[in-house]
Amino acid sequence: MSEDKKLIPKRRFKEFENAGAWEQRRLGEVVEIIMGQSPKGDTYSYTPNKYILVQGNTDLKNGWVMPRIWTTQQTKKASKGDLIMSVRAPAGVVGKTDYDVVIGRGVAAIKGNEFIFQYLTKLDLEGYWNELFTGSTFESLNTNDIYNARISLPSLDEQIKIGRFFNEKDNEITLHQRKLEKLKADKKAYLSEMFPAEGEHKPKLRFEGFNDDWEQRRLQELGVILTGSTPSTNIDLYYSNDGIPWVTPTDITNNITYSSERKLSKIGQLVSKVVPKNTILVTCIASIGKNTILGTAGAFNQQINGLIPNKDIALPYFLYISSYFWSKNMKKSASSGTMQIVNKREFSEINTMVPKIDEQIKIQSFFKNIDNQITLHQRRLEKLKNIKKAYLNEMFI
Repeated sequence: MSEDKKLIPKRRFKEFENAGAWEQRRLGEVVEIIMGQSPKGDTYSYTPNKYILVQGNTDLKNGWVMPRIWTTQQTKKASKGDLIMSVRAPAGVVGKTDYDVVIGRGVAAIKGNEFIFQYLTKLDLEGYWNELFTGSTFESLNTNDIYNARISLPSLDEQIKIGRFFNEKDNEITLHQRKLEKLKADKKAYLSEMFPAEGEHKPKLRFEGFNDDWEQRRLQELGVILTGSTPSTNIDLYYSNDGIPWVTPTDITNNITYSSERKLSKIGQLVSKVVPKNTILVTCIASIGKNTILGTAGAFNQQINGLIPNKDIALPYFLYISSYFWSKNMKKSASSGTMQIVNKREFSEINTMVPKIDEQIKIQSFFKNIDNQITLHQRRLEKLKNIKKAYLNEMFI
């Protein structure tokens, strides 16, 4: 294959199909790069002050600078419209700034157009910068690393066309992100109003016809509590690709868990603690307070406690919604100790508020509807991001 063939993207706008190969350049040959310099620590403020300070990845969200900290000292600066890239772990994350900002040593400012922004986004997604850290104990990019990054460029007209195309994709992604964030904020607000505040027995907001006090119960009064276990990973017969889920904290990513990375075979189930569908799972070691409800029979490891609900007292999905409050208390309790752990006894004695079954039905139906909307928007958002990623692979070199 000739070098020219290599420098032609798989997908191109019709008017540029015969425009020839792109030109390979060093990034520093086509854009100005400004490495950051941190102001003195005593000039920082977490309330709006003289200059917005961008220190690193924490100040970049969804492709934009999000003001978080300010400074009264101007060291190195970036202008509105510049691109800001993290140069320390995780290096390569890039965002735009809609403000004039001061840049700390954890970032660099790049004066590039929308095409360059999308190209840098592609490099980050592909792990381009990670290759520079092989064998390094501290992941950090210097001026030469960024200056010498190889990129391929079409004509300015084609750059503009590509930039506009991806900007539209980003706007669509941002719209769905905002809808998703609003749904999550709405859910949080409803949780605070539809469950009693600490020390109270009635919520502020209720469905019509319900006036009774809620009852305080310990979790152990609401069902059977089990701590998970790990069948020996040295025995291959315990695990099977078509077995039941064996859930670990990293598998807890959704409201309802139907699958897991590793699954238990029939033999593995005999040496594990298998629980039924609708068991509530809560992580109790290290990553405390992640919760889910099993959508099928399954098992889980020792970092997780499971609650098998007594449905005469408390409905499964209602308890899953309630676990939001258990998580908050568990995190607070764990943070006051020397070890991040909530053992089975402590978990069993957690107090929670429970109304009568008729009210639980109404509440769980209400929140299940919100959760379904959140899941739908998350899937749409993920699909849009995957579509953009596919286009980046085909429309860039």
